Amino acid sequence: MMFATLAFAAVAVFVELSAGVVIFDDSVGLERQFDGIGGLSGGGATSKLLVNYPKKQRDEILDYLFKPNFGASLQILKVEIGGDAQSTDGTESSHMHNSWEENYQRGYEWWLMLEAKKRNPNIKLYGLPWTFPGWVGDGTRSPYTNPKQTATYILKWVQGAKKYYNLTIDYIGVWNERDYNIPYIKILRKTFDDNGLSNVRMVAADGGWGIANDIQKDSVLASAIDYIGTHYPGTLTTTAAMKTGKQLWSSEDFSTFNDNVGGGCWARILNQNYVNGYMTSTISWNLIASYYQALPFYRDGLMTAVEPWSGNYVVQSPIWITAHTTQFTEIGWKYLRHGAGVGKLETGGSFVGLVSPDEKDLTIVIETMSHDHSLCIRPALPPYNVTPATVEIEFKGSFAALTSLNVWYSKPSYGNEADVFFMKQNKLSIVNGKASLKVNPDEIYTLTTLEVGQKGTFDNAPPASKPFPLPYTEDFEAYREQEEPFNLVPQVGCFEVHNTSDPTHRQVMRQVVLSAPIEWCPINLDFPITIGGNSNWTDIYAEVDVKLGEVNGTNGVFVAARVDQGGCNAFSSTGIFLYIFPKKNNYILANNLGRTSVITSGQLGEVESSWNKVSLMVKGTVAVGMLNGKTLFNHTVPSKPASGFVGLGTDSWGIADFDNLKITSAEDQLHHLHHVKKEDAKLYFVPGAH
Repeated sequence: MMFATLAFAAVAVFVELSAGVVIFDDSVGLERQFDGIGGLSGGGATSKLLVNYPKKQRDEILDYLFKPNFGASLQILKVEIGGDAQSTDGTESSHMHNSWEENYQRGYEWWLMLEAKKRNPNIKLYGLPWTFPGWVGDGTRSPYTNPKQTATYILKWVQGAKKYYNLTIDYIGVWNERDYNIPYIKILRKTFDDNGLSNVRMVAADGGWGIANDIQKDSVLASAIDYIGTHYPGTLTTTAAMKTGKQLWSSEDFSTFNDNVGGGCWARILNQNYVNGYMTSTISWNLIASYYQALPFYRDGLMTAVEPWSGNYVVQSPIWITAHTTQFTEIGWKYLRHGAGVGKLETGGSFVGLVSPDEKDLTIVIETMSHDHSLCIRPALPPYNVTPATVEIEFKGSFAALTSLNVWYSKPSYGNEADVFFMKQNKLSIVNGKASLKVNPDEIYTLTTLEVGQKGTFDNAPPASKPFPLPYTEDFEAYREQEEPFNLVPQVGCFEVHNTSDPTHRQVMRQVVLSAPIEWCPINLDFPITIGGNSNWTDIYAEVDVKLGEVNGTNGVFVAARVDQGGCNAFSSTGIFLYIFPKKNNYILANNLGRTSVITSGQLGEVESSWNKVSLMVKGTVAVGMLNGKTLFNHTVPSKPASGFVGLGTDSWGIADFDNLKITSAEDQLHHLHHVKKEDAKLYFVPGAH
C-alpha cells in the first residue's frame, strides 16, 4: 500500500512539472520600446562615501556599475539635483545656494555622471530635485509659488552640466514624491524649449499614477510629458496610465536590503514590471549603498561600499541580476507581444523576450523567484507558488530558423548551498523551432543570440574590512574650494570647504545655508548638523576650532557625541550635544539636537573674539566639556543613547566655520592630557571633579 501511494504521488508530481508551451514569435508584431535599466544616486547622499575611495577600488566599483558587458552595465543614471536639504541619508548641495550666485563645482553627482559616461558613452542621464533652496520659493515652502523662477533654476542645472562638463541631460523630473503642479510642468517644458533644449524629455510625476488622469484631460500637459514615472508600483499599472499611450516607467523601485532576498526582489520586478504593468524602464533606489550604517535604508543599493578608509566593498546579488538584462539588451530594443514572448509561466515565474532594432537578435529573460525569496520592501506581495517545471519553448516567425541560444544562469542561495551568479552554461539546442528548459524555483536564465556577456572580476579581492580609523584628524587643507569634506555627512544644512584670509586657518569647513530650504522631509529640520565616524562609538573625545560668521553668522555651534539618528529623523537625534554661544557667553549641554532635553548649562568664561576650541569627552555616564583647554563642566549624562556618531553643527541657519577636527577614544585622550597621570585620569569622570 505504501509503495503504491508513493508511485501514485510520483506520477502526480510528474504531471505538475509541465509549465505549458511558451511561444516566441515576432511575426505578430512587436510591442513597446525598452527604455533601459538604471540606478539612482541621490535622494539623498547615497553615493557620499564612494567619492573618497582609493582610486583603484573606486574605479573597480564604477566598472561593476557602469562598464558595458562587465557587471550591472547600467543603461540609465538618475541623480538628485541637490537642493541643500535632507532627502533621505543626507543633504546634497545646490548649484545655487542663493539667488545671486551659481557654482557647478559643488557636490559629487557631476563627477559620478562623468565617470558613468566615461565607461558607457550611451548611458542616459536623468535629473530630479528632492528639495530646493529657500529662495526658490520666494519665502514659502513651495517650489510652485514662482514657477518661472523654479523652472529657470532647473534649466540652469541642465545648462551647467553641458557648459562645465559637456554632459547632456536626457530626462528631467518635477519634484520627487511630492504634489505635482500642472502650470509648473507646462512652464518647465516651455522654458526648456525656448532655450534650445527640446531634446530634454520630461518624466512625471515621480510618485503615483495619478497624473495619468490629468494627461487624458489636458492636451498641453500631455504634450509636455514624455514618460509617466511612478514609484514602487508593485509591478502594476492603471487603466488610465495605459490609455495615455505614454511609455510607462518605474522611475524608482527596489529600495530593498541587498542580500539574496533583495536580489530576488530585483529579479522579479525587472521582468514583471513589464509583464504585469507594461513598464519599459525600472530604476533602482539606490545605485550604490555608500552611506554610513545606522542611516536610513542601510544597504538598499545594487552593491555596497561604506569603507573608503579601508577600500573594502562588496559586490552583491543585484549586480548580477541586473546583468541578465542589461548585458544582452540596449535602449531601443523592443519587447515581443504579450502571448508571443512576454508572459507568466503556468508553474510560477515570468519571461520577457526583447528584439534588437534590426530584428536580428533575440534576448529572453526567465525568472522563477519564489514568494519568500523575492520580497521587496514595498508594496506587500500577494501569495503565490513556484514549482519545478519543464518549459516547452516554440520559436516562430524569424526565430524559427534558430538552432541554439547562449545561456546565462543564476541561482541565489537561501541555505547552505553555494550561490551561482551569472554563469555561462551550455547552449540551449533548438530543433525544428522547439526546445525545452528545466527550471526550478529561484532561478534566473538569459537565453540570447548575442555572443557578448562577462562576469567581470579583478585580479585582487577588495581589501579587508576595517573600522573607522581612530585617532582621526582633519584640517580641511586637502580639498578644493566648496568641496564637501569626505567622511563627514551633512544631515541638515551644507558643510563645504572654503578658503579664508586667516594664515592660521587657511581652509575651513563652513556651514553655508542661510535660510530654511524647501524641504522634502515631512518635518522642518532647522539645526544644521554633519556627522561622521562609527555609530558604535561609545567613549569618545572630539575637539574642533570654531568661529561664527561675521556676516550672516549663526548664533552658536556645537560638537556632539553618540549621535544616534540621521535622515528625516535627524531632528529627533539624541546624544550628548555641547552648544556654545560665544556672543552670549554661555553653553548648553543637551541630550538631543533640538536642545529640548537640557542636561546642564552655564557661562563660558573667557571667550576669544574669533576662534575658540571646543572639546567634548564622554565616557560611561559622565561628560567633560572644555573651551580653549579650560574645563566648563564635569557632569553626569544619560546612559542612552549608548553609542553613536560624532557630530558638528550650528544652532540655526547661518555661517559658522570649523577647523582642526580631532576625534579619538576617551581613554587615549586622557593619556595625552598634560599633567594627568593615568591613576588620576578617573577624576575626569567623577561628576563635579576638576
